[in-house]
Amino acid sequence: MNGFYRIGEKFVSMEKLSRSLTQMLSLRSEGISQQEVANRYGVDRSFVSRLEGLGAVRKGESIAVVGFPLQNKEEIHSLLVELGVDFSLLMTDEERWRFVKEKSGLELLNQVMGLVAQIRTYDVVVLIGSRQRINWSAALLDKETLGIDLGESPLTEDKYVDPEYLRKLILSAQ
Repeated sequence: MNGFYRIGEKFVSMEKLSRSLTQMLSLRSEGISQQEVANRYGVDRSFVSRLEGLGAVRKGESIAVVGFPLQNKEEIHSLLVELGVDFSLLMTDEERWRFVKEKSGLELLNQVMGLVAQIRTYDVVVLIGSRQRINWSAALLDKETLGIDLGESPLTEDKYVDPEYLRKLILSAQ
């Protein structure tokens, strides 16, 4: 029987189990307490806690990732979503030049300073870019930074970032 397991006298439906777990985690992400979720589903609070622990990808430190110019931007973005990264700013070479050229000097300065202020609120920042940009950004942020060096500045084309290396780096920052 596909999707069913016989355990003694019971038949367990994977679809029903998956749907219940999804609903439980959805309630938790909405701020409902573990005890209230447990009460709604007739399980112990410790079960809800263990369920969250089983599925935890990352816990603890808040993480931001800033990177450009990225050849595999969409792949990296998907990975960051999967890992639950709190903030990301990723650009291709074309996007970063458009970001700079479409603004007046004052607009650009204000937007960059706003981004720096926002990124400073995270516990750990992963910087992906040229060695020079990583060093400058780390000095501006004045917090724990991890870098992925894409080469010497100026970078004039999109660079490939190894998603598995980035995954390991982010998971090590927990």
